[in-house]
Amino acid sequence: MREVELKAVLESWDDGRVRLMRAGATRTFVGRLEDRRYDTHDRSLVSKDIVLRLRTYRDSAGERAELEFKGPTAYEQGYKVREEVGSTVLDAASVAFMLAGLGYLVTRAIDRDIEQFELGEAVVRFERYPRMDDLVEVEGEPEAIERAIETLGIPRARFNADRLTDFATRFEARTGTRAAISD
Repeated sequence: MREVELKAVLESWDDGRVRLMRAGATRTFVGRLEDRRYDTHDRSLVSKDIVLRLRTYRDSAGERAELEFKGPTAYEQGYKVREEVGSTVLDAASVAFMLAGLGYLVTRAIDRDIEQFELGEAVVRFERYPRMDDLVEVEGEPEAIERAIETLGIPRARFNADRLTDFATRFEARTGTRAAISD
């Protein structure tokens, strides 16, 4: 499956939520999202811009997890594009154990509180990190992304195809405080 996305700093989580709900968006998740990225000891995956990720969603109903593969990043007409294939797993801890047994190790942890919505064919996710700006990520095909951005009322020029590390670097430069994207 092809993942197409843009991100921006989110100035007001509440305003964004209200705008989405007024436009008929459906809230699909509120809770904790934990990503663990895996690689080999020699970092052979990151050297090819490939991501092997175990993603766990936690909320009051429990947890669900997905094991995902993301191919190399491409940029098309200003959008970040990657091949992404994933599968739901029943037990994140068992999958983590298997990955370690195969020689993979966690090379990056990303923890955040999220609120996720569907608006037409777009997925909009608000993300709050331990110490960094709140972000909004919009995924879908370009037309759906543009409609969602318009609904959010955030100037289009604030959205870009940058990586999370780029947002963290800008936060650090602006505030003089080290960003924390994981607990």
